[in-house]
Amino acid sequence: MVNAQDASPSEITTYYFIRHAEKDTSDSSNRNPHLTKEGQSRAVKWSTLLSNIKLDAVYSTNYHRTIETAQPSASKHNLEITTYDPFKMDKKAFIENTKGKTVLVVGHSNTTPVFANTIIGEEVYKQLDESNYTSLFIVTVTNGVASHQLLTIE
Repeated sequence: MVNAQDASPSEITTYYFIRHAEKDTSDSSNRNPHLTKEGQSRAVKWSTLLSNIKLDAVYSTNYHRTIETAQPSASKHNLEITTYDPFKMDKKAFIENTKGKTVLVVGHSNTTPVFANTIIGEEVYKQLDESNYTSLFIVTVTNGVASHQLLTIE
């Protein structure tokens, strides 16, 4: 029988993965659009949803739409946004650097599910439809074992 005082505490890391909110698509040649008014409202909704969760870090790709989605949550938690490149990121270093923390990660329809899958350790989620701005991937790693869920937040 293990004495509760002798047991090591669980190390829990939680990741909240979201795609950026609605972007301005009026100029199809613009590869770095800002959020629309609807997108700005959704970014505030995300920050409200996450307001009772103590975030330790906020990560975003370096695009207007992702940073603008992440900013209300970062501001609410008095955090700076750390930018990342999903295609050049050392994901092992990211996992090590965020161990034991609660982290918001803002990405894109094609990178967010892939990033969640990387943390989970298997391909569970597929690329998001271009019209999907409502998916919240929650991945929790407890003592090295990942659990996950996908919520739709309107």
